Amino acid sequence: MATLSADVSAALETVDVPSGCPARIPTPLPGDPRLSRLSLNQRTTAAWSVREAIDGCLAAGIGAIGLWREPVAGAGLATTKAWIAESGLRVSSICRGGFFTCSDRAERGAAHWSNVAAIDETAELGAATLVLVPGGLPRGDRDIVGARARAAEAIAELVPYARDSGVRLGIEPMHPIFAADRGVVSTLHEALDIAEQFPASQVGVVVDTFHVWWEPGVLEQIARATGRIVSYQVCDWITPLPADTLLSRGMMGDGHIDFAALTSAVAVAGYSGDVEVEIFNADVWAAPGEQVVATIARRYVELVAPHLCPAITR
Repeated sequence: MATLSADVSAALETVDVPSGCPARIPTPLPGDPRLSRLSLNQRTTAAWSVREAIDGCLAAGIGAIGLWREPVAGAGLATTKAWIAESGLRVSSICRGGFFTCSDRAERGAAHWSNVAAIDETAELGAATLVLVPGGLPRGDRDIVGARARAAEAIAELVPYARDSGVRLGIEPMHPIFAADRGVVSTLHEALDIAEQFPASQVGVVVDTFHVWWEPGVLEQIARATGRIVSYQVCDWITPLPADTLLSRGMMGDGHIDFAALTSAVAVAGYSGDVEVEIFNADVWAAPGEQVVATIARRYVELVAPHLCPAITR
């Protein structure tokens, strides 16, 4: 179990990270009902091991965690499963599957079997969903239409195995700045066009505020996604963007995203699952994990939780 030093405990109540600004509200204590749906995506505290992330959630009173396959593999799947069972944490998602836009037949086959393994791991850990990042353009390829078609075909090939394994697939649209290297599916509209080819119980979409906040008509698309939202992930869009745009996610409240509007729309669309805080940011990663988690808890109960359902508005 993670323990806090006196210095760290004092910092949790006084300073938000990475801004260094005074905390606007007290840190919610474990057992606070407003934390009931909060999940820590493992990449937000990237310096923590799987064990440390589990302990950090327990110490902060966070009941769910979003796991990444690489650190799970490092800790061992069986070991991670035992730790999760002992902790009582929910696994809100597994990141990630996908990256199947390659045009080479052998590479496509390898991607398929990698995704089959991801489905197996998701089932073994009892996770709510496997997040799929479609992938970008193959090297030297400029046919984005063809890459999107291959992504849709690859998902279709995975659906029967995922269904039989009891795993729900979640297509994550990514902001267009990542279309070349990570995600040729850029909008919630496009992700739903693919997902709607399959039963909602088998394929859904991931609503990540960082990726969809800008999309014209996004509230209408969230309404369209009723019954298909398999994960809601939150972080902020900050400016100026850092040189490495992959690390441009900010702490909620430090940027430009309207969390009230997006969260309310997700709630009206019927989503009742965990809300993952997923932040890729060098300054967040460099801060002590306990301070990061405390800031997350404060910003979440201030900016996100009040819009999820009436029962936790205060």
